[in-house]
Amino acid sequence: MDFRFPLRPGRRVLLSTAAALAVLVGAGTWTAVASDGQPAVHHEQRTMSVDGAKIDTSYFTAGGGDSEGKRPAVLLGHGFGGSKNDVKAQAEDLARKGYAVLTWSARGFGRSTGEVGLNDPDREVKDVSKMIDWLAGRPEVRLDAAGDPRVGVSGSSYGGAISLLAAGHDKRVDAVAPQITYWNLADALFPDGVFKKLWAGIFINTGGGCEKFEKQLCEMYERVAVAGKPDAAARDLLEARSPSAVGDRIKVPALIVQGQSDSLFPLGQADAMAKAIGDNGTPVAVDWISGGHDGGSRETARVEGRITHWFDRYLKDDKGADTGPAFRVTRTGGVDSTNGSAQLRGASSDSYPGLESDGKALKLGGKREQTFANPAGAAPPAISAVPGVGALSQLSGLGVGLSLDFPGQNARFETAPLTSDLRVTGSPTVKARVKSDGDDAVLFAKVYDVSADGSQQVLPSQLVAPIRVAGSGAKDGATVDLTLPAIDREVRAGHRLRVVLATTDLGYASPVDPAKYTVSLEGDAALTVPTAPGTTTQATPLPWWVWGLPAAGLAVAVVLLLTARRRTLAPAPDPTLAEVPLEITDLTKRYAKSADRYAVRDLSFRVEKGQVLGLLGPNGAGKTTTLRMLMGLIRPDSGEIRVFGQAIRPGSPVLSRVGSFVEGAGFLPHLTGRANLDLYWQATGRPTEDSHIEDALKIAGLGDASPSSQLRSSGGDPIDRAVRTYSQGMRQRLAIAQAMLGMPDLLILDEPTNGLDPPQIREMRDVMTKYAAGGRTVIVSSHLLAEVEQTCTHLVVMDRGRLMQAGPVAEITGGDDTLLVTVDGDLTEAVAGKVAALPGIVSAVRTEEGLLVRLDGASPSALIGELVRLDVPLTGVGPNRRLEDAFLTLIGGSA
Repeated sequence: MDFRFPLRPGRRVLLSTAAALAVLVGAGTWTAVASDGQPAVHHEQRTMSVDGAKIDTSYFTAGGGDSEGKRPAVLLGHGFGGSKNDVKAQAEDLARKGYAVLTWSARGFGRSTGEVGLNDPDREVKDVSKMIDWLAGRPEVRLDAAGDPRVGVSGSSYGGAISLLAAGHDKRVDAVAPQITYWNLADALFPDGVFKKLWAGIFINTGGGCEKFEKQLCEMYERVAVAGKPDAAARDLLEARSPSAVGDRIKVPALIVQGQSDSLFPLGQADAMAKAIGDNGTPVAVDWISGGHDGGSRETARVEGRITHWFDRYLKDDKGADTGPAFRVTRTGGVDSTNGSAQLRGASSDSYPGLESDGKALKLGGKREQTFANPAGAAPPAISAVPGVGALSQLSGLGVGLSLDFPGQNARFETAPLTSDLRVTGSPTVKARVKSDGDDAVLFAKVYDVSADGSQQVLPSQLVAPIRVAGSGAKDGATVDLTLPAIDREVRAGHRLRVVLATTDLGYASPVDPAKYTVSLEGDAALTVPTAPGTTTQATPLPWWVWGLPAAGLAVAVVLLLTARRRTLAPAPDPTLAEVPLEITDLTKRYAKSADRYAVRDLSFRVEKGQVLGLLGPNGAGKTTTLRMLMGLIRPDSGEIRVFGQAIRPGSPVLSRVGSFVEGAGFLPHLTGRANLDLYWQATGRPTEDSHIEDALKIAGLGDASPSSQLRSSGGDPIDRAVRTYSQGMRQRLAIAQAMLGMPDLLILDEPTNGLDPPQIREMRDVMTKYAAGGRTVIVSSHLLAEVEQTCTHLVVMDRGRLMQAGPVAEITGGDDTLLVTVDGDLTEAVAGKVAALPGIVSAVRTEEGLLVRLDGASPSALIGELVRLDVPLTGVGPNRRLEDAFLTLIGGSA
């Protein structure tokens, strides 16, 4: 059956009856929940069968509806990779406000079966029509006609798209409220013919891996990922599953909520959505929220309240409901000094201005024609948005710029300093001529806000617009109208706008062949910026200094952080140490604000290839401080650290040969383990083939060859599951695998067995041994002495910042200078004290086995004589063979 066309009333009755009697599997489960005196919410769970797929649904009702007990219905969809549980709170709230609410987990997510079809009209959209059939059969649901319930649809991202598609394919939908979603998925993932590779990869991995998708979708992704650019078949496939394919049939009131911090579905998607639906003659409102897929505030309470009012007006026919302005945009009004969060204000207009309203031309200066390079392999890439790292886009809203462009890989043009404040609302445009020595030219256009003194540039919301330039290889090149990312930003007087056209970007695939590009500005060489003059901002609720001072403090802190990390001139390499993984000489680090208290003092030791070195010491011994200095995270007060002959400074190139796991690792919980590792490696800017990710996974026990039965029994390959499902042991393994990416010559692990059970500890021991077996070096800091004794070949023992002893494990545990004295009965502290005071004795420490005595000049025979003289009831004197005992002896003798 084709659900693109409306059904006759008689047939709808048959379908609703069939849905009520045959489509549902099982009797369902009802629960009722009361909340703070509000009506109890009844919650029914059922499984719906559609064409062989099992769709897990939940149905919420509360109260009594209208005078006849009837109420409109609302369908709530969830985001990609989520489930119906993500919208439970909103469903309960809508139920209390007089709606019958149905939520569901889309195919392939939650407990629903079937393959992920990216909102395929013959699958996911058909599922929604079946649910509308079922709602039509509910006695408490208000009907417009037989088989036609009064129903609205809302959802975020994936769920937002399904609301639009449902309205386009099923005329029974009466209102929609999509949030941060796409209008044309092909345009979103292939903007202007450029492959958005990072977000596409996250899509696949969040969906559970390629095998969870329909076969043709998986094949399409793999084909495009290998080619580095989309083909016509890929575009056609995604466009057929996009709301734009049925845009002329969406004729219901639409509240469109889109995110400003969103490099996945930017504001241009909402703009196309609003124009197409508005052209159908139906009410449309547009709301630009602060956050989005790149992070930031989703303004959940305000947005959900507005959605409720929207449905009150168009589902309940409440003409007094406040649906809000035709256009609203959230603007940052500084920082709240009480909690450090951004203060948000709304600006609104009686009509939607679009992205190109009332353009103001700003003359661009600089060298008229500029030539720059596309580097071989498109590396290193410029950095704008990094999917999942939402802090970047949020910092840009506070005036902190963290983007990166490499010299020689971009052209730049600037306006003169502005004579007055300028609010940019929409997409700036500029016309340029592009010439290249190849047929395939790709540029990444962005506009920066540059401070008055030129010391700082901010990329608003970290957004960039990719452009594929056709005909650039012709003799005269090609003229192109560049549309820059849509933003809402106030540029202060004295600031300048800088247009940058770069050849690479971390989030996108660009040509890998080296090429030269030449760009010149056309026409009057002007940047046209939209201003939306009819959009007015709410008054600032607090004086400027309430948010200005914290914002200034944040800006100063970030500037200090960035400048403090600049590289300093390092000593020349020592060629005699080129094959030595690590040599530390007279390393010293004092505690902050202290002249005579040391975290590390005069520390010296050397580590050779193939060693597994255990760094031991009690809490406060200085182990982690030493490792942090080794990684260049903090600076020593004096002394030197050399790795393969290179002196260590923050950002030293030789650190690329070092992998580390120090003080834990942070992962994005909604991504799979593999996606986290891929994202981490991509951020390094190094070639993908150099990551050796499969080798790292195999050694860490997370790949196909993992020996861990626990991992296998948990279902599926763990590396392809979301990190939020990982146990502590699996997270430790993932952190170790991350440290091993690139197969570094020196691997540093700080307490790698924390949180692991005995079998996992044994497997971690194998991980370290295997890694060093190939001639690499491992340094491990641990409190588990028994494990260190079984794993490590060499030891460095520290106490109170000083080196107590260094050498092979066998030498330290079994040296002639440490003896175990056993006695008949108990040894008193007084006797231990007398032994420790003897000449030639360093220390005497009581243990459960006896008395550990460390010699310094005294012979074993002399010791026995003195013990007899002291009337100690001896039963034996012999060399100590346990690391724990040797360790206690060493730190017991420290000053």
